[in-house]
Parts: sequence; C-alpha cells; structure tokens
Amino acid sequence: MESLEPHYYEVTRRDLAKDKTLKYGAWLAPVLLSILPALIFFIFFLFSTATPTAAMFFFLTVISAVIGFVFGLIVTGIVLFYRSRWLAEIRERIAVDGIKANEVDFFAHELTSAERKSLREIENLNRLLADAYRETLASRLTATRIIKSTKQELLLVRRRENKLKYLKTENSENLQNQLKDDHAKLDEIKHEAEQMRVEAETRLHMIEAAARRGPNSGTEIALKKLSARTEQLPLALEALKMEEDIRKELEREEEQTLK
Repeated sequence: MESLEPHYYEVTRRDLAKDKTLKYGAWLAPVLLSILPALIFFIFFLFSTATPTAAMFFFLTVISAVIGFVFGLIVTGIVLFYRSRWLAEIRERIAVDGIKANEVDFFAHELTSAERKSLREIENLNRLLADAYRETLASRLTATRIIKSTKQELLLVRRRENKLKYLKTENSENLQNQLKDDHAKLDEIKHEAEQMRVEAETRLHMIEAAARRGPNSGTEIALKKLSARTEQLPLALEALKMEEDIRKELEREEEQTLK
C-alpha cells in the first residue's frame, strides 16, 4: 500500500485556473476569432474613400466574420475535447485516495439531477448543511466508483477462473487459488462499498430533510460530525492495489503459458 502513496493527488490552484481557462476559452473562441478580424477590416472600411476599396473591405469584413466563426467552432471542439480528456485524468487521480468535499465539483456530471438541485438549494439556505452535504456526496461518489471498479475486476477474475479450469498444471492450480482469494477480497470490498453508498444516500436524505425544516443547530452539528468514511475507508486504494496484483498475476500466467 505504501507504494501507492505517490499516486495521491491534490487539486491545486493551477488546476482550477486551467479548468476555467479551458472552459471559458472554448466558448470565447468563436466570438473572438470572428469579431477581431472582422473589426480590423471594418475599420479599414470606415476609413476607405474609394467606393471599390470600401466595398472590398466590407466584403472582407463579412467573409472574415464567417470564416472566423467557423474556425472558432473548430477550436472550441478541440479545446472541449482536450478539457474532457484532461478532466478524466484528473478525476482518476483524485479518486485514488477517495473524493473529498472540495473536489465534488470535478465530478458534477456523476451527480444525479436531484443531487445537483439539492446542493444548490442547500448552499443558498445554510452553509453548514451545504458542507455536510458536499462531504456526503463525496462519500457517495467514492462508493459508486469503487463498486463500478470492483465489478469490472470481478468480471476479469471470473473470466480467468473459467479459462484456468481447462488447464491441469500445478501452476494453474496455484493461480486458481490466488484468483479465488482475489475474488473473495473483491467481494468484500464491493460489499463494504455498497454499505458505504447506502449510508451516504441515507445521510443525504437526512440533510435534505433538515434543510427543509429550517435552522436547527443541534441537527446541523450532528450532521457535521457524521463521518463520510472517505478517508477512514480507503477502498479506492485497496481496489487499485488489487487491480495491480491481479494484472501482475495474469502477466505471469501468460508468460508461463507461452513457455
């Protein structure tokens, strides 16, 4: 587990600034690339004295605006595609050691419409409850991602188990035993993650109900003290460690099969 510590990732101000730059830059590109060239030709048009020259600059103004807008749309598509790939990479790094409350915005697309709506409403009503709601959302997101990851690993393990049933060698039997152990561990991780998700969803309903009832200091303090378990239960790290172990075993199996 110690070997995984270098993979821990903290969102920096530089990341936030880059995200905003890419986001707003993508939508500003069509506007800037169409307006700026057109503005230059339009200025020449205004100061043109000869009619043919003025007509030419007016024509260039229209053409540059159209071409600039089309080129801007292409730039927007490229920037948005790059941003989506970059955000996906950032999200994977963040999720390794569990999602934190201040990182929920990076996973907004993974929230349900009801959760996004509730978060906005609670933030407008009560900041303390909003903090508790964000912590719980982080816990729910972490649990959901772990469940998805372990399901994929369980499918991989089952396929390898089925494949090894037809191999009657000592190495295959040892690997079958190892895969059974991995299967049991992944089942345990999945079960804990499902419990974590249920707890988080229950807590979300509690916070929403508290927000609807209005200010209640006792409820707020109790909710604030509720643990999101994201840091106490580093399932993401354990799942990642399991994935690495399984892949190493499978690589050894393939090498032995080729021999």
